[in-house]
Amino acid sequence: MLKNMQETLEQGFDVLNRVYFGGGLPPVVITIMSNPRTYGHFTIGKVWKAEENRYNEINISAEHLDRNMENVMATLQHELIHFYCQLHGIADTSQNGRYHNKNFKREAEARGLKISYAKYIGYSVTEPTEGFIRTLEEHGIKKPLNINRDGAKGLINVGGGNGDSGKNGKGGAQTGKRKTSTRKYQCPCCGNSFRATKDINVMCMDCNRQFEKTEK
Repeated sequence: MLKNMQETLEQGFDVLNRVYFGGGLPPVVITIMSNPRTYGHFTIGKVWKAEENRYNEINISAEHLDRNMENVMATLQHELIHFYCQLHGIADTSQNGRYHNKNFKREAEARGLKISYAKYIGYSVTEPTEGFIRTLEEHGIKKPLNINRDGAKGLINVGGGNGDSGKNGKGGAQTGKRKTSTRKYQCPCCGNSFRATKDINVMCMDCNRQFEKTEK
């Protein structure tokens, strides 16, 4: 199932590279991995190796694949802007890549994105423009299926091989902390957090992003 989404992202890279970058972006490895705190990221270093060649990575969060396809592709385009800026020596961020400056806004808005400002992360809030959406439609970019990783429901068995989740990694009985009845929610952008006694949907007014429930 995930293969279809991967192929669509690869197709999206080809289209966006050709339409918005004149085909000037070199190959990049696009991954789909767990990253619930953000929609995607770009690695500055060439962390992938194939034969004698090395490549940068763009990751699209597995926990946010259930968004509209134009928003997923806008995230891909956002990371491609970072890639473009690195290649051309454009300083588009500061604070270890967290704060997006006006250079990023300029390059992104010249390539089909609408960029808004948010406290702590700068000009980072990304939306697709109508022109960007038309580009996707004209090139047949659409979601192959509705797939998403629900990290909140993932359970990992660390038992000693007998399937008993009541054992720890050493085979002894668990003696962990008492389970709390509250949930912790955190903004994936600025890190603001709070606790609630039930599942709720709340937006961070600083970043215009939804608070996400964490494991702690």
